[in-house]
Amino acid sequence: MKLIRTVSGRSWLEWSSSGVSRSQTVVLNGLRDLLEAGQYEEVEAGALAAAARRGWDRSLMGVWLARAMALAAGIAHGRGADLLAELDALIAELEQTEGANRRLLLAVRANRVVALVGQGRYAEAEAEAQDILRAATRLAHLTEVWSIELSALDSLAQALCGQSRYEEAEAIARGNLPRAEGHREAGFQCVLVRSLNGQGRFEEALAEARRITQHVTRAGSGVQGIVMATALHGLGRRTEAEATARGALSACEQFLHPDHPRIREARTLLARITAADPLP
Repeated sequence: MKLIRTVSGRSWLEWSSSGVSRSQTVVLNGLRDLLEAGQYEEVEAGALAAAARRGWDRSLMGVWLARAMALAAGIAHGRGADLLAELDALIAELEQTEGANRRLLLAVRANRVVALVGQGRYAEAEAEAQDILRAATRLAHLTEVWSIELSALDSLAQALCGQSRYEEAEAIARGNLPRAEGHREAGFQCVLVRSLNGQGRFEEALAEARRITQHVTRAGSGVQGIVMATALHGLGRRTEAEATARGALSACEQFLHPDHPRIREARTLLARITAADPLP
């Protein structure tokens, strides 16, 4: 049995009957469905409880997957800063265990990059994303890694935007949009708009923002509104920008953890708009 799913813009989990028991598969399938539905709190608690069950330690793969799923849920919810130490511990365990699933290792590392971007550690995120892409290339002849590549590329573009390297971020977004779909496509569209805003190309940014029609997961709450409000503000359309920014902030506060960095970003943008300050 082989399952490959996408999780909150970070695609990855894969397991097989040779590494996971039938009972573990049932539990993991249920948690996976909750994760895809955006039930992050339930998934994190359930996955950690599953990993700690008696007997699960006889299948390292099952425990690793449960721990990885719990971490993915926490990061998608916005608790990346709290989970970096646990991410590092799982990565170290996977790296040091002979025969550990290399694809799962890359997936966990890709989630670590998401956490680094959220904490504004852009140079570290860039370096890690580049290393993941190199490792994925080496694995491509053995297993499916395109989803991990897209995750790393999305994070890489965001890290470049964080360093004001907007032209590079734009190139990554445009170059990978044709092979993305669903919420991954929406993610690349949002980072494309962000890169255009950073270059002061607000008319183009607004046009691109209005083309975003793909489903955005709970983890992506508020992103489209933030980048669209930024474009509107750059065009001097303050009333529309303020309304859009307020909508984005409301979505963030409703669906994301109170510590999610996007809530702070939305509040900062709204304060700038209402104060009629120029964009930096």
